[in-house]
Amino acid sequence: MKSDTLPVNEIFYSLQGEGFHTGTPAVFVRLSGCNLRCPFCDTDHSAHTPMTVSDITSEVTRYPAPTVILTGGEPSLYDLTDLIDALHSLGRRVHIETNGTRPIPATIDWITCSPKPGGQVVLSRCDEMKIVYTGQDVEAIADRIPAGHHFLQPCSGANIPEVIDYILRHPRWRLSLQTHKLLSIP
Repeated sequence: MKSDTLPVNEIFYSLQGEGFHTGTPAVFVRLSGCNLRCPFCDTDHSAHTPMTVSDITSEVTRYPAPTVILTGGEPSLYDLTDLIDALHSLGRRVHIETNGTRPIPATIDWITCSPKPGGQVVLSRCDEMKIVYTGQDVEAIADRIPAGHHFLQPCSGANIPEVIDYILRHPRWRLSLQTHKLLSIP
């Protein structure tokens, strides 16, 4: 989708709360809209402000973190090329959190793929795979998509013992907790 604006749900500065970069300061650019709409999603897809690349980069430069995380919803629904180029020109590293059902621009610096039920992953690789575990066959998913790191995350913190047990039996996986929710930070 090529457009002069992107539907920005929110832009905020916080610590990455999940996966490989947990604890790292980052600017989050959360876009509205998703092609899957998982029941546990924490994005209000009806709330957004149309923002230009210039609007977004102006907001991002208010914060000192060198990393910007494009998240959603599903950010790959939109043409992100100009935004990525603009963020790179500011010296920022650009990460994306995606369900993997759509192609990702080659200029993204770090891909976190979080496959969801009902979605057909089209990515051929990712830097980290982070699966919200609800009892599904995660090995079949992990075997299809090469990833440098594999994380299992309890679904809304409700099944932590089950996830720990799974990881202990399948040691390629690491535990990812939503530490931002445990710490009550954005």
